[in-house]
Amino acid sequence: MARLRAFQEVVQENADIADSVVVYIEEAHPSDGWVSTDAPYQIPKHRCLEDRLNAAQLMHLEVPGCLIVVDSMENSSNAAYGAYFDRLYILQEGKIVYQGGRGPEGYRISELRDWLGNFFFFFFFFLNLT
Repeated sequence: MARLRAFQEVVQENADIADSVVVYIEEAHPSDGWVSTDAPYQIPKHRCLEDRLNAAQLMHLEVPGCLIVVDSMENSSNAAYGAYFDRLYILQEGKIVYQGGRGPEGYRISELRDWLGNFFFFFFFFLNLT
């Protein structure tokens, strides 16, 4: 949740220069799978798109004011962007200009802040809630 709070701060700080989108992907630690002991939510593995949409509603509560979209059940966005578990991207004019490392180890909100401090960008954030 600390990463999500840091992301929310960046969204708020840069709302006048950047549009942000959260792409809600499959859960890394579903409550009926590889459970994380510090997971703020108990979300079972998504069995259908409705499950994923319902879980994404929780994300909307955590990142108000940020557009939330949901990956397909085939996880096509996750696969295309290598997003699993968390990943930050910045796009400018439809091209990736920043690709953060894979989370949790490679997730660097400070790098995202630095980029946004110098440029106007559209950025994506891939996340799951556990």
